Amino acid sequence: MELDFGPAVRDFRDELRDWLAEHLVGEFAEHRGVGGPTDGAAWEVRLAWDRELAAGNWLGVGWPREYGGRGLGLLEEIVFEYEYARANAPYRATGNALDLLGPMLLAMGSEAQKKRFLPPILSVEELWGQGFSEPGAGSDLASVRTRAERADGGMRAERDDGGTSFGGTSRPTGVESGGEWVVSGQKVWTSFGIHADWLYVLTRTDPDSRRHKGLTMLLVPADQPGVEIRPIRNLAGQDEFAEVFLSDARTDADMVVGEIGQGWRTAMATLGIERGTTLLPQQLTFEREAESLIGLARERGALDDPMLRRRIVDAWISVRIMRTTNLRTIAELTAGRTPGPQATTAKLYASTRHQQLGHLAMELAGPAGQIVGEDYGLDTRQRSFLLSLAETIYGGSSEIQRNIIGEQVLGLPKEPRP
Repeated sequence: MELDFGPAVRDFRDELRDWLAEHLVGEFAEHRGVGGPTDGAAWEVRLAWDRELAAGNWLGVGWPREYGGRGLGLLEEIVFEYEYARANAPYRATGNALDLLGPMLLAMGSEAQKKRFLPPILSVEELWGQGFSEPGAGSDLASVRTRAERADGGMRAERDDGGTSFGGTSRPTGVESGGEWVVSGQKVWTSFGIHADWLYVLTRTDPDSRRHKGLTMLLVPADQPGVEIRPIRNLAGQDEFAEVFLSDARTDADMVVGEIGQGWRTAMATLGIERGTTLLPQQLTFEREAESLIGLARERGALDDPMLRRRIVDAWISVRIMRTTNLRTIAELTAGRTPGPQATTAKLYASTRHQQLGHLAMELAGPAGQIVGEDYGLDTRQRSFLLSLAETIYGGSSEIQRNIIGEQVLGLPKEPRP
């Protein structure tokens, strides 16, 4: 699992490798590879690790220096993600803000928003949750019904110290706020929502609008009476998902990202960041699982069975295809080109093949794969298998992904809508 990105970033790569070797020790080393986008395991350890990264200025390596980043380029960002995954470091607890919200603010946020929110992300002082999906608007995000209405002036609660505060922001009493937004509705599948200090919420600000029109992206403080966050436990016993109830929750009028009524464009830019991010870290994890699968097959004598051997080889080939696909996308990104069709198909392919890999691992494990430890303790294979079942849903369901590929890549007719 070696990649050489050339002499231009070799010093950066060597610096990062040395730092990881020096700091990924003790409790952090004991939790190598722990966690994931749907896995809240060892949360406090991962949060402490993020703060260790922040102290070394390793978060936001591509973000501008004026906001706390290193101001480096795309190639350094790719090298960081690859070397980070290669070291099997804990999954970053601040991934939502680092990978999604931060790039969205850099691309579409106001200067005031960048100065206010980006530094606390990089210093791990504030955590964020995404308020997109709703009970009736999951894959069909344009059906969002959470509403936001303007309420002008004088509606911010006063603190005992004479200031005003929502979610860690404060101003002296009497400073004109320009009014507020009042937000009501329900969001669901908010990753790590129970830890969020702030939410970025897609709302409908034009009550007469339909579908993708009349939507606005708002930044909403979570610590206020109008926000209730309830955890949702998954098959692996984790509570990383949450549902969020907004009942006249309030946020300042200037907490709009992008333009009022153009929230769909902002949301699509955010999802583009999410789906356009290289899958190298995930791919390296899958490669480790495939190697572990081959080791398990040798232990169980499964390689003597020609049918099982064929499925094992197919699993190994699938992770190599993921690597080749990712390298093509990286080459296009670093050359300044828009990634080709393989970038659109990568998520669908990775999620479906990872599920097949998990099923095969459980089959090879036999009865041991069905036995859990004390307090529903799961081993690595069991956890990966259970969590993989959601991969064809979150980040764009496989059904929606196939529609996108059919319509945008293959040029097939659009799906009929009522």
